[in-house]
Amino acid sequence: MSAVTNRTSLIQASVMPNDLARFSFRESPVLVVEDFWSSTDRRYVREVMAEAAWKSLEELPTVRADFPHAGNWAKAEIAHAAAERLLERLQLKCIQDYIESFPNIVRRHVGLSFYSYAAGDCLPIHDDTDQGHGVEGRSTLLRRLAVVSYFHEEWRSDWGGELILYAQRELATSGVPDLVPTHCIEPRPGSLVIFTVPRFHRVCRVDPSAGRHRRLSMAGWFMTEHA
Repeated sequence: MSAVTNRTSLIQASVMPNDLARFSFRESPVLVVEDFWSSTDRRYVREVMAEAAWKSLEELPTVRADFPHAGNWAKAEIAHAAAERLLERLQLKCIQDYIESFPNIVRRHVGLSFYSYAAGDCLPIHDDTDQGHGVEGRSTLLRRLAVVSYFHEEWRSDWGGELILYAQRELATSGVPDLVPTHCIEPRPGSLVIFTVPRFHRVCRVDPSAGRHRRLSMAGWFMTEHA
């Protein structure tokens, strides 16, 4: 399949793993790679997820305040050994080149978590520019690339949970962004999605037809810190 192109039609074009060495976020701000994670990788991550300490959205009041109508999805921190194994696989030249293109970096950071969406869960439109709650005396971490990967064993198209990315046409008189969808990305097992921040996006609601199946993902950001 061909690399992602700058089109306004709703697309899910993907980059073949062998073409990753030539990919650039400066040329194509959205990267989709199918079958990036092997079945062994996915099984390993699900085993790690089964041992993780999960918190539901109801137990995360700050996040709940930001997304009050998102259902009750769950989030878990990734154990250090598992995070190192996953990050080793994500040592991609396109990520490094993009991050290093920003001037005056003093530190580089990665923040990843596990997420579990059940029927009725979603994530409304946002652009990831909220840098979280600052800590006095610490530099703000700037989110540069958002990353998401899917580790469920099975996912059907009628179960929902698609990642929708948008382009901003203009600011309306009300100040609300005028958005047009550019990518509809199914949560296919083993796929990898990375896109530049800021970029408006949302996760569609998981349909009741999913039953007890859960949309299992790892998501987060590559970030920079500046003096």
